[in-house]
Amino acid sequence: MDSLKLSFVISLSALLSLVCCSYPASAGDIVHHDALAPKKRGCDNDFILVKVQTWVNGEEDAEFVGVGARFGTVIVSKEKNANQTRLTLSDPRDCCEPPKNKLVGDVIMVDRGGCKFTAKANNAEGAGASAILIINNQKVQLYSPKRPIVDIAEVFLWLMAVGTILCASYWSAWSAREAATEQDKLLKDAAEGIPNQRSELNSVVDISTTTAVLFVVVASCFLVLLYKLMSYWFIELLVVLFCIGGVEYLNRWFRRAGESFIKVPILGAVSYLTLAVSPLCITFAVVWAVYRNTPYAWIGQDILGIALILTVLQIVHVPNLKVGTVLLSCAFLYDIFWVFVSKKLFHESVMIVVARGDKSGEDGIPMLLKIPRLFDPWGGYSIIGFGDILLPGLLVAFAIRYDWLANKTLRAGYFLYAMLAYGLGLLITYIALNLMDGHGQPALLYIVPFTLGTFLALGKKRGDLAVLWTQGQPERLCTHVHLQQSDEADSGEER
Repeated sequence: MDSLKLSFVISLSALLSLVCCSYPASAGDIVHHDALAPKKRGCDNDFILVKVQTWVNGEEDAEFVGVGARFGTVIVSKEKNANQTRLTLSDPRDCCEPPKNKLVGDVIMVDRGGCKFTAKANNAEGAGASAILIINNQKVQLYSPKRPIVDIAEVFLWLMAVGTILCASYWSAWSAREAATEQDKLLKDAAEGIPNQRSELNSVVDISTTTAVLFVVVASCFLVLLYKLMSYWFIELLVVLFCIGGVEYLNRWFRRAGESFIKVPILGAVSYLTLAVSPLCITFAVVWAVYRNTPYAWIGQDILGIALILTVLQIVHVPNLKVGTVLLSCAFLYDIFWVFVSKKLFHESVMIVVARGDKSGEDGIPMLLKIPRLFDPWGGYSIIGFGDILLPGLLVAFAIRYDWLANKTLRAGYFLYAMLAYGLGLLITYIALNLMDGHGQPALLYIVPFTLGTFLALGKKRGDLAVLWTQGQPERLCTHVHLQQSDEADSGEER
């Protein structure tokens, strides 16, 4: 069981190293990033407004405003440092072929269109030009619209995240109640001398404080690996793993719903219902993977993503508040470090670069929930990483399991307040995101203090903190577990 727990945590860490991106609801900066520009040093300048002052026959004439290119030397910002250079008209006008006239340090003026800007620049440089001035010889309309203060996509994304945790928590609590009922039955059968037959359907992985810390280490290593090796094929691999995880949830649900089972080689016991539905689930995932770059592919990605999150929250449990505190505290530091501090070491935010898939040629990694910003004139998507749902979701699911096993009402328990705290923390994240003009924010920076802080403060106020911190379940169940272990030990001695 320890080896299973270790391998699962390593796999989960690898997954969450992508999804703790904490880059929710960004539609991209207003500064446009040209996806077709070469991804190499020297081609990463920001688009900036440039003043073009002209002189005719030595007399100062009209002034024009243009936009600087992503490539080339950075344009000086002070007029006194700018040189006056002779302007020459390109021949051919579009400069899509090498100019016929030789240029010695001149600025060449070319018409827009016909080929890429980089091709024009290479031809101009080959002819000896010191700079290239590309003009629009067609009608254009220039304006800079403002983003809406709140986009409807952020509202739906908030509802999606909160709803996913809500459903996953209730499913986890229902499974825990089933397991507790089965445990009581096993104790009763053991007292009556009936052999025990444990069900494997309720198997879960309880993480420990060690594995919680290990998660951050493995996730950090995997994140750096992704950052260094990000490519088209790496994204393809992630898509395959993502599809497998999404299909697993559906199969797991039908496995629980099925009554009749058949033994399948390698897979073991599989319900007839699972065998009937699995081809449909696999087909859905494959169709999404093939058409994931189409405008409506985000719907399939969100369905598979939610399915994957539900699966993880069903399998992985936080056994007590101590483990939950260690896990969320480490994730809190991890998120801040890779979003903000990594800029000092790598000259860019590693988390945001990986989340957007900047070095892969793809439109971001698949381990995100996203909704298009329908009313934003700049377009883009509002996104949230899986980790911003999964990690707080582990604590919220623990809260409702404890409430159900302790027979607490909604107001007397912890789940309601943990759920409200998560929703409020995520809301504050979106507010901070808009105040920061769409720049990526570490969501766990806001979610963890709200969620974990509320749980700790409420537990201390009610006097349950000691039980929540160490045992994680009501005293009655702890006593039953102790008795069961004693009975097993006694039976072992008799044998």
